[in-house]
Amino acid sequence: MNISKKTIQELALEHKARPRAERSIRVLLDNVRSGHNVGAIFRTSDALAIEKVYLSGICPKPPHKEIRKSAIGAEQEVSWDYLTQDKVIGALNNLKQEGFKILALEQCHQSINLYDFKAPDQSLLIVGNEVDGIRPELLALCDNALEIPQYGIKHSLNVSVSAGIALWHLRSA
Repeated sequence: MNISKKTIQELALEHKARPRAERSIRVLLDNVRSGHNVGAIFRTSDALAIEKVYLSGICPKPPHKEIRKSAIGAEQEVSWDYLTQDKVIGALNNLKQEGFKILALEQCHQSINLYDFKAPDQSLLIVGNEVDGIRPELLALCDNALEIPQYGIKHSLNVSVSAGIALWHLRSA
């Protein structure tokens, strides 16, 4: 087998030439405190052609050493915006008016098993704080809460791992 090696420049050109995905998916990181988690979600967002990442609250913002370390440049490829806490609710309401379904990645009484959920054409996934989850005032605006089935004792995944699983499902379902 003859495997040719491609240069980084050739790979970058191929990447930019890829067609964008049909579904419009965005993600809101609300009070995600770890720059490593934020960076990992940027990297996943690039891989899955996520349209935009919104950062809010205590989320670190690019340029940031921890984001750069785990995103390995994806934070420069994915469109992002920072929303102050007082602007988040208005932004969610605007997205709803544009036809976006607002989805919480959260374990709560109303949660739907992620694998039973049919992804809409336009969605925004909210991912909350590593310890406290999504703020109640944002949960109240969500059309659905999605939960990843888990079988261990902790019933908890790292926020960037959870976001990756949910975003992959929204992209592929």
